[in-house]
Amino acid sequence: MLDSTLIDKVTQIAHQAGEAIMEIYQRDFAIYEKSDESPLTEADLAAHNCIVSGLQAISDLPILSEESANIPWSERQTWDKYWLVDPLDGTKEFIKKNGEFTVNIALIDNGEPVFGVVFAPVLKQTYVGVVGQGAYKLEGDSRTAISPKTKSEGEQWRVVGSRSHQSPDIQALLAKLGGEPELVAMGSSLKLCLVAEGAAHLYPRLGPTSEWDTGAADAVVRAAGGKVTIIESATNVFDEHAKSLSYNQKESVLNPYFLVSC
Repeated sequence: MLDSTLIDKVTQIAHQAGEAIMEIYQRDFAIYEKSDESPLTEADLAAHNCIVSGLQAISDLPILSEESANIPWSERQTWDKYWLVDPLDGTKEFIKKNGEFTVNIALIDNGEPVFGVVFAPVLKQTYVGVVGQGAYKLEGDSRTAISPKTKSEGEQWRVVGSRSHQSPDIQALLAKLGGEPELVAMGSSLKLCLVAEGAAHLYPRLGPTSEWDTGAADAVVRAAGGKVTIIESATNVFDEHAKSLSYNQKESVLNPYFLVSC
């Protein structure tokens, strides 16, 4: 059992990071370039600093953040338990100012996400999941338990797709599902959360992501009763023997392709 005080404190840290982001979101912001040429904003660093200081005040576990990703594998491979952070997931959505970006904080235990908080500061929505204890969504003063939704007979598939990274393989997948599947466009880790709360049936990711992109929302999905499994081949997305996504098990922090489902 994860202590409720810790859950509340980490949720509060995510909210504080979101507030730091919103201060910059309300005005013009400077855009820098990372080594991979993806945009980096002032908000990334403000949220990173907020989260790291907040976690260090309540925990002595190591922290792997997108903004401190140069920790060598020789050090990381000794970690059994650590915090996995994406201070601002959906940088492109942030720059477009469509609000579909999140703060992601996950607790990883022996390669598996066991606790995650996903906060969308513009939408004022927070998803919290503790594996074995359930998942819920916070909106204002309301707290609602969430769970994935199985497609009923005769119902059309609702499939989550990326707003910024649409893959040609997705069209082939939609055709394979049959009928007229509805593609639900969404940015950031909110894509996984849509499946966790039953707003969509599937989220196939047939494109690149990193572990900090998925860790927190993966925990929410698993806590809600869903699964995030590895896609070995784009032609065999629905493999009943597929393994779950794992974390910090190799030098690269890149994820394989994966499927989020109930």
